[in-house]
Amino acid sequence: MATKPQQLSPTSLARADRQRIAAEEGARAMAEVEREALAVRKNMERLRALREARDAEAARASAAPAQPAANAIKRIKRVVR
Repeated sequence: MATKPQQLSPTSLARADRQRIAAEEGARAMAEVEREALAVRKNMERLRALREARDAEAARASAAPAQPAANAIKRIKRVVR
């Protein structure tokens, strides 16, 4: 069987071109979304590390015994006559 040579009409060429452009733009958009997601994850990781360091510092500060004030002033109740 012999096949006929396929002749492309101008509308089918235009459709193929639109599909090609849409595929390229879609690939660019997906790459941009992935870059933004990576940036968000890196920022979340950085903030988590800062929060954990702050919480650890607060836990260390609260675990240390409180030092009594050296010059605590005692109030004396005086009776007025």
